Amino acid sequence: MSVACGIECVLVVGCIRWAWKRCTYIGNNDSATWPAATCEEFEPVPRLCRTILAVYEPNLHKPKFPPPGGYRLNPDWVVKRVTYEQTSGQAPPYLIYCDHEHQEIVLAIRGLNLLSESDYKVLLDNRLGKQMFDGGYVHHGLLKSAIWVLNNESETLSKLWIDNGRSYKMIFAGHSLGSGVASLLTIIVVNHKDRLGGVPRNLVRCYAVAPARCMSLNLAVKYADVIHSVILQDDFLPRTATPLEDIFKSIFCLPCLIFLICLRDTFIPDGRKLRDPRRLYAPGRMYHIVERRFCRCGRYPPDVRTAIPVDGRFEQIVLSCNSLSDHGIMWIEKESEKAFARLKEASAETTTSPPKVQKIERLKTLEKEHKDAIERAVSLNIPHAVGVGEEESSTQKEEEPMEDITFEASQKHDEEASTSEAQGSDGRTNWHKVVEKLFIRDESGKLRLKRESTGPE
Repeated sequence: MSVACGIECVLVVGCIRWAWKRCTYIGNNDSATWPAATCEEFEPVPRLCRTILAVYEPNLHKPKFPPPGGYRLNPDWVVKRVTYEQTSGQAPPYLIYCDHEHQEIVLAIRGLNLLSESDYKVLLDNRLGKQMFDGGYVHHGLLKSAIWVLNNESETLSKLWIDNGRSYKMIFAGHSLGSGVASLLTIIVVNHKDRLGGVPRNLVRCYAVAPARCMSLNLAVKYADVIHSVILQDDFLPRTATPLEDIFKSIFCLPCLIFLICLRDTFIPDGRKLRDPRRLYAPGRMYHIVERRFCRCGRYPPDVRTAIPVDGRFEQIVLSCNSLSDHGIMWIEKESEKAFARLKEASAETTTSPPKVQKIERLKTLEKEHKDAIERAVSLNIPHAVGVGEEESSTQKEEEPMEDITFEASQKHDEEASTSEAQGSDGRTNWHKVVEKLFIRDESGKLRLKRESTGPE
């Protein structure tokens, strides 16, 4: 009897300890050891958040729901606006904005529309391990949307870049669902520069706001130099490893789902998570905006921390009443603006003395952090992760222009690739293989997205 009581007491104490640790875990803990971001690298974030918000406005000359201070955009610089009717449900609405003030060409993609059936179709078009791309796994539906956007806007974007002296940055920005499309679009553009007139990698940037988990860990680390994820405190989406299609199937009972995921992940070892090649993660370098403290009421002046984490990459669900509100683009824009103002004030203090972190030194630090993250992924035996030297050699081999390869040669190459993959290759998926699966060529030679067959084959 005493032994049974002792075991029961141990179990009760263990459960209480687990509940205490889970309930007291806050988003601040995820980036507690990260260094602070600088004013220069965080400067585009609030501006691009406003550009994403502008996608929701039908007329920027007469905005209906402007953020505090307005959008601060020139409506005459909006090159193109694409709505749901024009995308035919293949991608979320987006706009193309040529920012001459900051010398940027911005393609901004809006987030999930809960009333849009086509957005749900994009999310549900996936399952674990369904789509392999560039040596890792990605979300199939988001990849299809990214390819559709590229095929429809490559001519417009390349013309804008060439007409502006080939010096403007190419910026892809998106929120929630749009962040996944923008991230995968960036990967395609970086690997196939000829699609946008030969824009170099150092002029391509992606800002994924409240990012969706859309790519495997090796890809998330590999492209951390061009993809930047912005996360506000307790946002649930970057932390939820459950596939997107399962999350939004349960959108009307989301708090219950988050609690169950939290309970389930407690019993999954970290090593098992890292070794799962199909597990998707939020992409790129992380910028974490922190504004709340443990056992403190209200919001504090926000801090911004940045890193390229490999293990401990927002793996803990935060049981917070702000998990849903921190996902909203309006809150992120508001807090990022406050954070940038604080960073600007801190940098202004160094105007009369040399800055603490020189710009060139900071760029070298960012490059070193990226290389260290890649080597960390290799040392942890992350599936399909390769070292810096191997990646540079493979990149040089893959810089062959798409137009120089015929469709028949591509088909033959894909057959050889599939044979070598079956024999135990590294699973690297070729761009032409993806195009062949998702698109067909019409009589004029243009690529058209394959429609799903409604009848039996």
